[in-house]
Amino acid sequence: MTTEAARPELLDLFCCAGGAGAGYGRAGFVVTGVDIAPRPRYPHRFVQADALEYLAALIASGEIRRYALIHTSPPCQAGCALTQGTNRSRGWGREHVQLIPALRDLLDETGLPYIIEQPNGTAPVRKDLSLCGEMFGLGVLRHRNFEVSGFSFLAPPHVPHRGYVRGWRHGVYRSGPYVAAYGKGGGKATVPEMQEAMGITWTDVREELTEAIPPAYAEWIGTTFLESSGLAVAA
Repeated sequence: MTTEAARPELLDLFCCAGGAGAGYGRAGFVVTGVDIAPRPRYPHRFVQADALEYLAALIASGEIRRYALIHTSPPCQAGCALTQGTNRSRGWGREHVQLIPALRDLLDETGLPYIIEQPNGTAPVRKDLSLCGEMFGLGVLRHRNFEVSGFSFLAPPHVPHRGYVRGWRHGVYRSGPYVAAYGKGGGKATVPEMQEAMGITWTDVREELTEAIPPAYAEWIGTTFLESSGLAVAA
């Protein structure tokens, strides 16, 4: 059995409930999650702190070198498709602070490989990798883009979708093999449906599920990183 001391460590910033963290754990990492809100259901070690301040402190102390990889999922509201599209056109919502430039400066300062994850929209990230639930046989589409720095990989092909996302859109109801894991009403997924569709069992909090990425995404990224860097540890 592989001991925790023999496994590489990963820092999961803006971790929310741990969709990414769970996937990296499955890939073989010892994971530490950081979020400004309490996350009692996070499936690994958790630190409640401002992610940027925590990262800056790790850099200043030299403790950042304990990590092999940093994953970040900064708040996406400033650039996500919903904010830029429907919400803005109808005057909904509020101004959101864009954290990515300051975050990237700190990540570059670490000298470590890192990932910045964001949904489709206008967020200032490179789309080095794009993943979709259909690539992993999931019941959600949940397209996510990843800016990847410090390691190379062969991106998987984006396979065709099998149909529609179930629910109402523009006054038309469609059935389909995928559920809408966001919002409420209009045929949106129930909490149990979201859990099953994304492979998340450790939280039943709707807000946490709607913000999470499926663990399969991070498991693929983590496994790819470990194999490419020679850090994979035999079970």
